[in-house]
Amino acid sequence: MKRKWWKEGVVYQIYPRSFYDSNGDGIGDLKGIFEKLDYLKELGVDIIWLNPIYKSPNADNGYDISDYYDIMDEFGTMEDFDKLLDEAHKRGIKIIMDLVVNHTSDEHIWFIESRKSKDNPYRDFYIWRKGKGNNPPNNWTSAFSGSAWQYDETTDEYYLHLFAVKQPDLNWDNENVRKEVYKMMKWWLDKGIDGFRMDVINFISKVEGLPYDYEAEEKGGQPGFKYYANGPKVHEYLQEMNREVLSKYDIMTVGETPGVTPEVGRLYVDYDRNELNMIFQFELMDIDSGKNKWDVKPWKLTDFKRIMYKWYQGLKEKGWNSVYLNNHDQPRMVSRFGDDKEFRVESAKLLATFVHTWQGTPYIYQGEEIGMTNVRFDSIDDYRDIETLNWYNEMIQKGHDPKELLEAIYKKGRDNARTPMQWDDSENAGFTTGKPWIKVNQNYKEINVKKALEDKNSVFYYYKKLIELRRQYPVIVYGDINLLFEDDEKIFAYTRHFEGQNLLVLMNFSKDQVEISLSRELLEKDMKLLISNYDVGELREKIFFKPYEARVYLF
Repeated sequence: MKRKWWKEGVVYQIYPRSFYDSNGDGIGDLKGIFEKLDYLKELGVDIIWLNPIYKSPNADNGYDISDYYDIMDEFGTMEDFDKLLDEAHKRGIKIIMDLVVNHTSDEHIWFIESRKSKDNPYRDFYIWRKGKGNNPPNNWTSAFSGSAWQYDETTDEYYLHLFAVKQPDLNWDNENVRKEVYKMMKWWLDKGIDGFRMDVINFISKVEGLPYDYEAEEKGGQPGFKYYANGPKVHEYLQEMNREVLSKYDIMTVGETPGVTPEVGRLYVDYDRNELNMIFQFELMDIDSGKNKWDVKPWKLTDFKRIMYKWYQGLKEKGWNSVYLNNHDQPRMVSRFGDDKEFRVESAKLLATFVHTWQGTPYIYQGEEIGMTNVRFDSIDDYRDIETLNWYNEMIQKGHDPKELLEAIYKKGRDNARTPMQWDDSENAGFTTGKPWIKVNQNYKEINVKKALEDKNSVFYYYKKLIELRRQYPVIVYGDINLLFEDDEKIFAYTRHFEGQNLLVLMNFSKDQVEISLSRELLEKDMKLLISNYDVGELREKIFFKPYEARVYLF
């Protein structure tokens, strides 16, 4: 197996708006990240992934970019970024940027020109179509509710936006669009950044003719999705991107790819195909989704194991996995997959054990390392996320009960991950001296960095040890995986093997005490306990695992 720094590294994702505010305006910024670099160095992470920091009117918190070559005013200046990059590198920490090139802001100069007239040189930078009578060109819907088409009276045509109205989709079939994107990527890479996380990168190629989606209308699902997810030329374009840009630098690339199977995913990451290093798959993130993400259903550990093992096997030896349980678009993992009340600390450590001992590059989302939880705001007025607000308003218009809608938002809303980082127990959790752009989670007096750093048994130090172990034992990075107790609904266990090193991982994903019976073959091995989230005795044939107990042994 090829050894690479991006396989061995641990990524820490920063949502800049919510990380740390250095100037008291209530919004996190680049200087704030700079001030916390030593904290990240102490944790031991190797790579920072920054959510978008480019110039933006913030219709979707920076994912609507108006200038790829400038910094959002609220976050600071290019000089601030250059200093942050330099100081991170001095500490041995790499920085990867969010690359958002499926769409831009409608305030980007390309779109401003594009909408002026049908013969404007930039017209074909975006996807324009005539309507069907008084209706949009087809029935495709936006990920943020409503039609994916917006009428523009200047030229009496509609433009496509798979996300917000202010996020028009770029036309990747136009070679000039691709050239501009590659030029911009080179500009950032020449500045010294270490790679890209690519936003919905598998949406960039749409099926020719943009067909009406009759099947989704009949059977449900998101109309249009099958015509733009993993579209006809996406691999051609990514291979071109790799030839023109990525292959010329020693960098890390990870693609966000909703709607991929392991078979399709392998096409993006196969070492021989020269596209991306790794992708984010969403199958696990949909484990508790019914008809859609807001229709929350109970999840089963056997499904969790099946999904993760299927992806491991699907990419094994051909490509590389990324391993994550939460991010800026997902609820907090301890609230979703653990127990954020009675066993918050234990289950946070258990989930970390899984992420950091499964094969793939582990991702930590800010606050995860202190066990931050979902938030329950009293009113819809406290929420800021465009997806959440659009969906809530659409459902209210259809007559749904506001209380039921809020319950779904408590569980799955994106603002769960976007409340400010909890630094200490002072006002606003030490995030800002001003009024925060979104309210702080009320549990900040109990859950915060200051308290975590003062407690040697905290979630933080457990993460730190996991990261140290990963550096120490190559089996944690590269070892193959064999599942144990596959059909057990409470125990998740596996062994890993690499170049004479062997690992045994045992985890109780429940709040019950559970008996585990180990094989005589395993018990006869010389087992060394590497890490556990409880004080444990010696390994016996029958062991009683406490609620959310996790252990990792080397043999």
